[in-house]
Amino acid sequence: MYERQRVQQAFHRGALEYDRHTPVQQRVIKRLAGALYLLSFQPDRQLLDIGCGTGRLLELLAEKLPEAELTGLDLVPNMLQQARERLDNRVCLVQGDAEQLPFADQAFDMVVSSSTFQWLVQLDRCFGEIVRVLRPGGRFVFSLFGQGTLEELQLSWRSALAGCRRPDIAQQHDGTHRFHTAEQVSVALSAAGFCNSRVWIEQEVVWYPDVPHLLQAVKRIGAGTARPPVGGGLGWRKVLHDMAAIYQERFGTANGVPATYQVIYGEGSR
Repeated sequence: MYERQRVQQAFHRGALEYDRHTPVQQRVIKRLAGALYLLSFQPDRQLLDIGCGTGRLLELLAEKLPEAELTGLDLVPNMLQQARERLDNRVCLVQGDAEQLPFADQAFDMVVSSSTFQWLVQLDRCFGEIVRVLRPGGRFVFSLFGQGTLEELQLSWRSALAGCRRPDIAQQHDGTHRFHTAEQVSVALSAAGFCNSRVWIEQEVVWYPDVPHLLQAVKRIGAGTARPPVGGGLGWRKVLHDMAAIYQERFGTANGVPATYQVIYGEGSR
């Protein structure tokens, strides 16, 4: 529960600047919207976007499906406020938890989600809820960041921890986020009861001028990879300094430093 609250608070603080600092998420939204356009989705059906954030995917879908009944769900109040300012009143926005969807059984013809499920520790419960709210024959189409995302940052961080002389810091959990693998996503789809499911991976890379710019961007979207232990103090700041130096040395180029994202896409039918 603590992890869920931490993520919620972080995204609440970062909502105002989220779209400006999420180039990969914006690319993924466009690709996901493009994939949805290829599906035979009747224009007057009901669609749910889980983790709708600032409403960008819903905005694209509203343009393509003006007669559809669109609903967006997000855990974060500030994200929903940004979505409300972007969308017209015909889109219903609801605050709620992806693992406990506040909707009746068989309420939707399609469920979509972009860059949300990486924050869930277990996918089974959420996917089970999606099966519950889908009508027979309904479709589930989604994306999430998978294992290998921010790999440069995680490798640099762990190297810095390995060289730390503070046992109280180095012996703690390293604090980096654990992303799901494509296999775990596939297994969760099958376990939830989806049929005709498939999962595939695409890689995205973002370049930053230097490591401080990268870290600032990650912080601003509420997705910090590592968090300080209680009483970290000067020792913790040294680890951060060492991590940045390692990152620059190992991955820096004349064009800046890269941040790699492994994007898992998936779909299935109820």
